[in-house]
Amino acid sequence: MTTLLQVSNCTKRFGGVVANEGISLTVNEGEIVGLIGPNGSGKTTLFSSIVGAHPVDEGSVQFDGAEITRMNVPSVARLGLLRTFQQTRIYGKMTCMQNMAISAPTGRGLKSMFGGFTADEVTRAEELLDFVGLSSKRFLRGGELSFGQQKLLEFAMALMARPRLLLLDEPTAGINPTLINGLIDRLKRANAQLGITLLVIEHNMRVIMNLASRIYCLAHGRLLAEGAPEDIQSDQRVIDAYLGAG
Repeated sequence: MTTLLQVSNCTKRFGGVVANEGISLTVNEGEIVGLIGPNGSGKTTLFSSIVGAHPVDEGSVQFDGAEITRMNVPSVARLGLLRTFQQTRIYGKMTCMQNMAISAPTGRGLKSMFGGFTADEVTRAEELLDFVGLSSKRFLRGGELSFGQQKLLEFAMALMARPRLLLLDEPTAGINPTLINGLIDRLKRANAQLGITLLVIEHNMRVIMNLASRIYCLAHGRLLAEGAPEDIQSDQRVIDAYLGAG
């Protein structure tokens, strides 16, 4: 398998606080990989370092064989490596279609809102909104959507940018439990049908065990365990980390 993301011995400090220490992980093209760990274990910090928001102090991050350790967020995004957030980053006063327009990988950004939305972009935006179940909401403002629908819109916006690897930070957090199975299905379809590799932070163990083929577990900023879902689920170190033992 082709290694798409290679994180090697990465350490990130904020003053005297070590958020990540010597973390190494790989994500192969076409995989869905999980990243779990108790609150404060350094998962979101690692995501931020990978995409260039908080570059690591030590170590290396490579994407598709290219060194991206010191690249900024826009440069990393142009390579096809994007992330979503625990709290949605949508434009609440703009319609869903306008949100999609801004996300198109044309380099036109905000200009897309002012009559610059091409026919191909309109088609793709409508297809992706339909893909996430928001077709009927496409002319509503983002702020009028429920929190769960806003997460789906953010997911569609990320897909609009045509990523090769998408880092999802707790995609099911705040979503009505009855809608979670539908979201899991859409993530799997994005992987299988659209060819998008996924690295997913998730606190819902049922979700991540059903979604990922491999899982990494962090605790206290360090890599605690890695393996198949069934191995992680029965790993005593992981169990102790979540229950607060040791």
